Amino acid sequence: MKRLMVIGVSAGVGKSTFASELGEILQIDVYHLDASYCKPNWIEAPFEAFEEAQRRISERHTWIIEGNYSKTFGVREDRADTIIYLELPRYICLYRALKRWVTNLGKTRPDIGAGCKEKMEWKFVRYIVTTYKDRKRKMYIRLEHWQASGKEVIVLKSKQEIRSYLQDLKIEQNQPNKQLS
Repeated sequence: MKRLMVIGVSAGVGKSTFASELGEILQIDVYHLDASYCKPNWIEAPFEAFEEAQRRISERHTWIIEGNYSKTFGVREDRADTIIYLELPRYICLYRALKRWVTNLGKTRPDIGAGCKEKMEWKFVRYIVTTYKDRKRKMYIRLEHWQASGKEVIVLKSKQEIRSYLQDLKIEQNQPNKQLS
């Protein structure tokens, strides 16, 4: 695991938090796509610039790139060796997105572009609610493709699975390397 994509079924699933914890455990730099895409005052980066930023990151030896932006999967997927997909129920994703908004109201989160104060729009809530099933279906097609092409695909479908995965990885990373005699 040297080049990892952390993706998820929806906003609010916990991609940013998971990727940050994963980066600490593995000692790999984490890149949040929202931070590249969202310029001050929520201005969207031009697609070509956003794509190029991902290309530069993906050329590095190690990275964790967090975020979906499915139109740019192609930039990252060829170099990724591991894809970690988070899937929690729609109601949890919606709850977490709303909680994040309330908790960070008037602040800029570290995983978002500088100068983008936390906000919530009805169209974002509607997006989470109305596109969940279709995005989940499409994601499984992608996951099958990535697995067939030799990528390690890890699917975590509950808060317990996510916690256990990170805890197990932490234990594994803290064990001294065993040398063959």
